[in-house]
Amino acid sequence: MELEDFKKLFDSSLSSSNLLLNSVIAHIRQKNGKMMRPMLVLLAAKLYGEICPATLHAAVALELLHNASLVHDDVVDESTERRGQLSVNAIFNNKVAVLSGDYLLATALVQVGLTRNHAIIDIVSCLGQDLAEGELLQLSNVSNLQFSEDIYFDVIRKKTAVLFAACTKAGALSVGADGERAEFARLFGEYIGLCFQIKDDIFDYFESREIGKPTGNDMLEGKLTLPVLYALNSTGDETAGEIAVKVKNGDATADEIAFLIEFTKRHGGIEYASQMMYAYREKALLLLASMPDTDVRTALAAYLDYVVEREK
Repeated sequence: MELEDFKKLFDSSLSSSNLLLNSVIAHIRQKNGKMMRPMLVLLAAKLYGEICPATLHAAVALELLHNASLVHDDVVDESTERRGQLSVNAIFNNKVAVLSGDYLLATALVQVGLTRNHAIIDIVSCLGQDLAEGELLQLSNVSNLQFSEDIYFDVIRKKTAVLFAACTKAGALSVGADGERAEFARLFGEYIGLCFQIKDDIFDYFESREIGKPTGNDMLEGKLTLPVLYALNSTGDETAGEIAVKVKNGDATADEIAFLIEFTKRHGGIEYASQMMYAYREKALLLLASMPDTDVRTALAAYLDYVVEREK
């Protein structure tokens, strides 16, 4: 029921008289994902109260900001696919994609303003900064020749975890949760986001059309994620290290990337990344355990399970 209210508000927030913009919006709506982030806003609100208009405006603002960042990311990464479909920049062009992303971002600000809640407005404003900073950190890390797990976690906190954390905290604040409860919700969201990104990074080591990106796509973009970082650091293998530097420089061949993927699997990189993901899942479950045993708590535990067990 509340998810339907969210969808109506989301759709009505994007009505425009511009035909080109409407074509882009129709394309983005067509591949609307699993509504994971809005669902999290609604669940966090229900944990502490009853969903109200501020909850829905916050959910729409965060989903719009998320979509804006994806449209811009595809331009930055020169990606032609997103969730198994052509990206906005591939169908239209970079100019249209950047301007459409700007429109989504501006609409997110309009929606968060309608919450009339300064704390939620602060969250969404800072989130925009963090997402951009995360992307820039990732870009600057390409030229860093260290294989640092710390930097990897810095990037995924800012690029992914911070968005999930904003969803849970905004949901809690929308129903008047106090500072301590809002912080509890934020931390729970952050742990979910870390699990989500580690799982996404593991997918990159396996071929699947369903996921919508080929194996080794991250390496093609110069990104070394947790599984390969572990394999490189735990073995100190020189050949693999040299190829990893080439990956960062964008000079690695398809065969070299395939070698590095196999090397990662052979040296326990996937298992290590999975262990880290499950460790964050445990932290999230511990936070939940301190909550009253309600249907919402059960739903949040199921949400967490979905994030770590999903196949795409």
